[in-house]
Amino acid sequence: MSLILLSTTHRVAPGLLTWRAWRALQDSRVLTAAADHPQLPFLREAGVAAEVVEPDARPVVDAARRGDVVWLAAPDGDAAFAERVGELVVGDPLDVEIVHGSYDLPGARLLDVVSVMERLRRDCPWDRKQTHQSLIPYLVEETYETADAVASGDFTSLREELGDVLMQIAFHSVVAAERGEDGFTIDDVAEGIVDKLVRRHPHVFAEVDVSGAAEVEVNWDAIKKEEKGERGLLEGVPFSQPALLEAAQLVRRARKGGVPEELFADYADRAGPAEDAERELRAWSARFRAKVEEWERESRG
Repeated sequence: MSLILLSTTHRVAPGLLTWRAWRALQDSRVLTAAADHPQLPFLREAGVAAEVVEPDARPVVDAARRGDVVWLAAPDGDAAFAERVGELVVGDPLDVEIVHGSYDLPGARLLDVVSVMERLRRDCPWDRKQTHQSLIPYLVEETYETADAVASGDFTSLREELGDVLMQIAFHSVVAAERGEDGFTIDDVAEGIVDKLVRRHPHVFAEVDVSGAAEVEVNWDAIKKEEKGERGLLEGVPFSQPALLEAAQLVRRARKGGVPEELFADYADRAGPAEDAERELRAWSARFRAKVEEWERESRG
């Protein structure tokens, strides 16, 4: 005589259970308190009858003393029920076993992010009215807060800030999905980055040998250039980022691309401490963009 507490996860498709779980279900009386349990249709399809009863541990334990019983726990785990079972068998032992019918895979909690975000978009007035444009300040703010957490070495804060960034990604994706045929979902976002990472890491996913990190970077740039075709050196450097960051990225790209040193003539002066450096550097960045683009045109003949 035994009682098996069978737990499952809603992050795995119903019906996909371990062999140990299926064997217990087929060999025992099955009880549950959840009439809408997602596993029930699949149990019926497999010929397993489940009885819906009150979540009262005492009669369930009594039934298990007369014959093998499986308690199909609700998706939330029925923690209070399991605790009560433990209390009841302390003075009157019964063979009680917890069996996991399905397990979360790494990354499974991302499904919860998607689910929660979809509900917020549907049911929360504030979330419902947001657009890609209105969300941008939050994405930028969360990104800077993540950078601050890394700089401070506060990994507790880093975990939280990364979650905030992830929420923004999920938010933008659910907004985009509402656009219909020209929109996209978070699955499309994930598919895109997975495909890109696989393409740009042939030393991992294909038979390409590299000597070290420097060659990985060279291969990445070459593959990126092949994917995107001929592009300007400064194409893709965001105009909307802070001027100091824009200037640094422009110079890094230009130096990497072999831009003549004379084009950097006034960079040191403008980049140093100065009153209203943000405005000064924005003006310099605009001029620098123009000079590099002119140099590129002349170089190509």
